[in-house]
Formats: sequence, C-alpha cells, structure tokens
Amino acid sequence: MVYHPPLPVLVIGNIFVGGTGKTPVVIALVKALIEKGWHPGVISRGYGVDIGPTARVGRAPLDPEQFADEPALIAEQTGATLAVHPNRKKAIESLLSHSPEIDLIISDDGLQHLALNRTLEIIVQDQRKVGNGCVMPAGPLRESIARLNLVQAIVTTIAFNAGTDPTAAPCPQSGIHGTSPRATNMSLRTVSFRNLTQQQSLTPAEFKNQVLNQTVAAAAGIGAPEKFFDSLRSQGFSLNQTLALPDHHRFTRDTFSSLQTDCILITAKDAVKCQHLNDSRIWVVQVDACFSDPAFTDWLNHALGTPRVQQPPTSH
Repeated sequence: MVYHPPLPVLVIGNIFVGGTGKTPVVIALVKALIEKGWHPGVISRGYGVDIGPTARVGRAPLDPEQFADEPALIAEQTGATLAVHPNRKKAIESLLSHSPEIDLIISDDGLQHLALNRTLEIIVQDQRKVGNGCVMPAGPLRESIARLNLVQAIVTTIAFNAGTDPTAAPCPQSGIHGTSPRATNMSLRTVSFRNLTQQQSLTPAEFKNQVLNQTVAAAAGIGAPEKFFDSLRSQGFSLNQTLALPDHHRFTRDTFSSLQTDCILITAKDAVKCQHLNDSRIWVVQVDACFSDPAFTDWLNHALGTPRVQQPPTSH
C-alpha cells in the first residue's frame, strides 16, 4: 500500500550505487527552500544505525550514534527538523507530530522506496553518470537507466577546479512541462576552514598562509574519498599523506595515529563524528554548493507549489 502524506514530498536520491554527492545537494536545497518561505522537515533511513521500532526525531545538534552521520550533518547545516527510520511513513508521522509547522517533506534518499508517494523526484549523479548503463551485478545501477526519464530533475555533481567558475558548465534546462527532466550541475566551493577543537574559522587565503610551512594530510570516510583529496590538491594543497576510510566510518582516537603531520583536513560529514577526539590538528573544510543553473531553485520552488500559510497559535 502506498502512503500519501498530507504535505508535498520531495525525494532526492540516486540510481548509481555509492557516493554521488547527494548529501550536499540535500543540504543546499533545504537551505534554498527555507529562504523561499518553506518550513521543510527531512526524513532519512539512518544508515548504519539500529533505529528500533520508533522513529527518532529532533533538531541539531544530533548524535550521529543515534541518528547516523549524514542526518546529523544535514540537521547541523540547515537547522531543519529531521526524523530517521527505515519506514518512511513512521518517519513522517513522527516528524509532523514533533513539528506541526512543517509544510514540506524532503526525503534524503528513498528513490526506490515506492511505498511513499512523492510530489517531485530529483536524481543526483556524478561525472560517472550511469557507468556502463547496466543494473547490478553487471553494472553500478540500482535500477534501469530508463528511470532517468521519469524524474523531474537531475543534478550532476562535478569536481571543483581552482581557477575556474564552477557555474560556467552548460547544462540543458527543461522541467515538468518539458520533454525531459530539468538538469543542472552542482559543484562545491570551499568557503572556510574550521579548527575542530578551537572553533577557529579562517578564510581559504588565511588558512593557506597559516599552513604554508606545515605538513598537511587529509582523511575522509565518505563514498568517494579521492574526490575530496583531489579537490584539496586542485586548491593548491600538497598533501603529505591521505587516509581513505570506508563510508560511514566510526572514528576513534586511533583513526589518525598513522598521520604524522601538523594538520589534518576532513569533511564536514566526518566532523560530526570527530568532536570527541580532541585533536587540535583537525580542520574541517566548509563548503557551499553552487548550481550551474541559477534559476534551478526558483524552478523547484515553483514546481512544489506555495508554502502553507502558518496559522497563529490558538489561545485557550
């Protein structure tokens, strides 16, 4: 039976197995829709965490041991209320019970969770696109390539290249009333470096100057660690060591013991799981998303309809 929530539902997922940059897209779109007047709530499966029979719901800061790393990061970066449970219906019901002001559900992943009715679907892919075009085990796809023609939009995450304008890459623009999904590229732009223990924040130029005569390493427990390392090299960092870890890696004090360097760069996703390490060498690379289609979020806002008017609380 298909569950029909009482609110619009935006599903952001992928058909390519592994990391395609979906979480930064979710964060960027939640932020954009909040700016346009929506009060979105986010649901997620809570990958890697034993949720139990009842959905967990809350706002930042969320414990990644209880909510998983990506939901904790989404909550931290957006301020949105978030619920986690493999059963999307349970997650939505808990979300709305906790925060009745919510007027839009954004599903982090769940493209293949067809028991949930949805208003719009966005597929996130990276520069590998669909690989060899075959479904597992012959290829890297969760479902047929034909699925690309059934969604309303496709976001392609592209590598950051220093010295180039990440918004310059051309992409087709269509949409709900066009003959194909609306398409845009998205890249991540480094905006600052934050020390994990001292909470000091520096601009890229300030940070580069500070580590000019220091040894720098990078570590990442994400779907494609090399993307993170390559982005740092493209920004002019000479990495003495790199540490590629499994996606959703659980960090301990021993994780960085092999890195004999002055400075360790990590992603914001990993940072939510490293707060307890008390290692002053760790700096978090803070990024912002940039879309090649400047009208993409306006289109999305229009496609979702009008945010529900918030009613003032009634007095008793």
